Amino acid sequence: MAKQIKKVVLAYSGGLDTSVIIPWLKEHYDNCEVIAVCADVGQGEELDPVHDKALASGASKVHIVDLTKEFLEEYVWPTLKAGAVYEGKYLLGTSFARPVIAKALVDIAKREGADAIAHGATGKGNDQVRFELTVKALAPNLQIIAPWREWDLDSRTAEIAYAKKHGIPVATENKTYSMDRNIWHLSHEGSDLEDPANEPKNSMFLISCAPEAAPDAPEYVSISFEKGIPVAVNGEKLGAVELLTKLNEIGARNGVGIVDICENRLVGMKSRGVYENPGGSILYYAHRELEYLCLDRATYHYKEGMAIRYGELVYDGMWFCQLREALAAFVDSTQETVTGEVRLKLYKGNIISAGATSPYSLYSQEFVTFEHDDVYNQADAGGFINLFGLPLKVRALMQEGQK
Repeated sequence: MAKQIKKVVLAYSGGLDTSVIIPWLKEHYDNCEVIAVCADVGQGEELDPVHDKALASGASKVHIVDLTKEFLEEYVWPTLKAGAVYEGKYLLGTSFARPVIAKALVDIAKREGADAIAHGATGKGNDQVRFELTVKALAPNLQIIAPWREWDLDSRTAEIAYAKKHGIPVATENKTYSMDRNIWHLSHEGSDLEDPANEPKNSMFLISCAPEAAPDAPEYVSISFEKGIPVAVNGEKLGAVELLTKLNEIGARNGVGIVDICENRLVGMKSRGVYENPGGSILYYAHRELEYLCLDRATYHYKEGMAIRYGELVYDGMWFCQLREALAAFVDSTQETVTGEVRLKLYKGNIISAGATSPYSLYSQEFVTFEHDDVYNQADAGGFINLFGLPLKVRALMQEGQK
């Protein structure tokens, strides 16, 4: 296989793992050409040194692709509209970033005439699955190389020694946590978090302030939606990137969106993670508030169950599977009337409802009022209850007859 691979496109982050992978690929795959691809999904200043670092590590070419807008509009917003959350807490920040990155890898691999795609995901995690399933769905003939499943560099110390041996520039300081960042979230794993009994340290937070350090006065924010998609904050129309950036700032200073979960990884083990997700938490809360107004009971309840399955598919790396696409079509149908404005109160880590309006609201004060009305005959409820409860009555009579 090594002789067949002449050109590899590598998902490159600039960190120790992917920097070491470049010379490792060349060493173990017959001095193949390695093209580094760094995907910008809103991780900020982390990208500044990657171009020169990739070339210094032995890459023949470096692509830095800005995927932030595509990431939000084509991956985050559909998941938000679905209301998909993994295991009740995790807003899928890493999960739906992987398919957009892998799609970019495939596009560049096709343009460059590459034989294979490589990634730096470990054999213990979910990301290996997400990257590789996307490649299989979009380019089934491309080979996939996962060095962590092949090499004998079984520790950070071993990787640093390999880097020094090959003259690869790497930062040698050991970060406290393993982190993944994009415009949607920042995740923290490892170190003291590996013991679920340990409370997360406030010093760990890099985006949000700790709730107890947030201002003593609440802050109000309004979010406008059109067909389930957020389009404005506090009355100001904004594009996807600008909108989320603004909500991240608002949520972060009020300490909202910090999630601590011991989740079930796809590969079978439990993993403890702490996520900072200020803007995303606000959007999920606001979107749900608007659906309370705009969706009928049967649709809302069915969509609740569907959202669990949708979240599992995204978490499992099945973004491009037929079921996810079919569920997305159902979601889009439900969102035709999810238009309006939601007002929220943010206070020391809490998101609190403060009113919602929609031209498609199904709420009718005329029907629900405790005051006098001319539209609802309360006597109708008796017949409804008799028919609705008939199976219970028949079963009870049967049980009495058997005594």
